[in-house]
Amino acid sequence: MRKILVLGAGKSSWHLINYLLSNAQEQNWHVTVADASVELAKSKTQNHSASNAIAFNINDESQRKSEISKADIVISLLPPSLHAIAAVECLSEGKNLVTASYVSEQMNALNNDVKNKNLIFLNECGLDPGIDHMSAMQIIHVLQAKGAEIISFKSYTGGLISPGSNNNPWGYKFTWNPKNVILAGQGTALYRQNRNNKFTPYHRLFSQIEKINISGTGQFEGYANRNSNAYIETYNLQNISTLLRGTLRYAGYCSAWNLFVHLGITDDTYLINTSSLTYHDWISSYLPDNEKSLIQNLQSQFSYLNLSTDDWERIKWSGILDKTPIPLSSGTPAEILLNLLESKWKMELGDLDLVVMQHIFEYILNGKTQTHVSSLSVKGENETATAMSKTVGLPMAIAAKLILNGKVKTKGVAIPVVAEIYEPLLHELAQMGIVFIEEHIY
Repeated sequence: MRKILVLGAGKSSWHLINYLLSNAQEQNWHVTVADASVELAKSKTQNHSASNAIAFNINDESQRKSEISKADIVISLLPPSLHAIAAVECLSEGKNLVTASYVSEQMNALNNDVKNKNLIFLNECGLDPGIDHMSAMQIIHVLQAKGAEIISFKSYTGGLISPGSNNNPWGYKFTWNPKNVILAGQGTALYRQNRNNKFTPYHRLFSQIEKINISGTGQFEGYANRNSNAYIETYNLQNISTLLRGTLRYAGYCSAWNLFVHLGITDDTYLINTSSLTYHDWISSYLPDNEKSLIQNLQSQFSYLNLSTDDWERIKWSGILDKTPIPLSSGTPAEILLNLLESKWKMELGDLDLVVMQHIFEYILNGKTQTHVSSLSVKGENETATAMSKTVGLPMAIAAKLILNGKVKTKGVAIPVVAEIYEPLLHELAQMGIVFIEEHIY
């Protein structure tokens, strides 16, 4: 019997664990789901005969070593900062590893040792990063095989609420790690445009957007995400003129969120004593004293943002102006905002989420400039079996199967941009309804 260890049973785990357990008998698997909350782990395994659920502390060296040593492969859904701890143990015990997170410096530093042990630590194998890499590389390889010169590639992804469940003015609810949403975009985005490097600092990120239309799904706003240029070599697009990877939101979200950024309440670097503060008091503390009401003060101080009436309605609805006591004794600004929005942006019973992705390629073939647009839209099944869980979890589960069955020859710290991984993985995802719609514009 082959043993799979899943570390973490959070929002993105349902489809992954369900896939592993559904295939357990055929594949001769036993699945251990380990989480800080054993109750949460049990809720995902549902007493399946091929599973067990355990309380797990990644920082407990003895338990970590014991559980990883018993596994044939480890799938980590831990917070990104904790993957390195699992990775070092996997290396020590000679176990393959799969994650959905970006390759960190600590992970990348293990590359030679992982290769020397004939292992693969497959990262960036979720939705974004993950399905975006695989679907893009499939198109890139086809175009390059035809002799096309790819001159521009833009790729956008969004984890959103479906239109039928979109009942708040922000058009947003938490369908994945909430704190990552609050901290999204911090730092400076880097991308290539017209052969020039472009930098978008955090304070301009949510005002420098592009309108994106996904046929049959709707209109969205896209903003640049992280360091797009890091993938120029990975995608073998060294001579490309424009390359940008971005994030999608419904129209109106970015301009209103931009106020939070400029106000300073997405900062996660210092603590505030909030034991006697209301949200009204908290926001007031960021503004000069004057005779104006709080909303008038905000409008005056941030007039340069040119916010619309709808934007101010979103900001009022968020609750940051209310004279309601903050239910925390202390917290960073980001934590205070997160605590507030977790109740406002909570998925309710019957809510469905939506995952959208679009690749836009411009290329020259036989002397003609052409465009290839590849779009994905996936709706969740319910508030647990979400589209986010499906598109993050299934690629990891399928990748683990491919590795266990000896179908992956790649070794070292890797991402899924080689055909031996993306071809069978995308084929199986398509059978599960994760299908891209291709459009060619001549």
